[in-house]
Amino acid sequence: METAAFLKTLDYAILKPELGHESLVQAATLCRTAGVGCLCVKSVDVPLAARLLEGSATAVAAVVGFPHGNVHPTVKALEAQLAVAEGAEEIDMVVNVAALKDGDAEAVVRDIRAVVDAVRPFHVKVILETALLTETEMRLGVDCAIEAGAAFVKTSTGFAPQGGATHESAQILLDAAQGRIRVKASGGIRTREDAEAYLAQGCARLGVGSVLPLLTPAECTALGL
Repeated sequence: METAAFLKTLDYAILKPELGHESLVQAATLCRTAGVGCLCVKSVDVPLAARLLEGSATAVAAVVGFPHGNVHPTVKALEAQLAVAEGAEEIDMVVNVAALKDGDAEAVVRDIRAVVDAVRPFHVKVILETALLTETEMRLGVDCAIEAGAAFVKTSTGFAPQGGATHESAQILLDAAQGRIRVKASGGIRTREDAEAYLAQGCARLGVGSVLPLLTPAECTALGL
């Protein structure tokens, strides 16, 4: 895949709790220079990220209810609303995983819809945390996200001890989606080969914790990195 097009598929995540101002500045500088599609940050970091990336081709996304999703839908909605007010253009929300595992579709839809309605027309990506789910639960999560009006379903936070994305879990989401919602694979994508394999599968976005290892030395030189 051509370098610029590949970089546009990446959501570069700076979400570890210990990462502060310096890490965010470095990440934003890389995104601006390389043309990374999106920088995904903690909601508290949105104002700085938005200032650093103003006028660039990189969107700012904020995580909501992160990393466990176990907060009231009203709280998630308010966090999302504040994030877009401060400059976020996309929201990555963690679903109520327990409700999803209980098969409580009504609660899951209510949880997602609260955020979707709070930030419309901005895109909401619903993190399902697939490592914790059965195939049936993953499919239910996709159906709930579609019903609630989300733009994407996403495999993982990257913080679950059981693991991040797998090609198997991505395929389950893609099969359930049937083109009705986009799929983002996230967590554990560390090589260009693996990244391009997810894209070839049909994933529209990739959540990554680093960008440079996904580029060749020649690409880095050409981009001035």
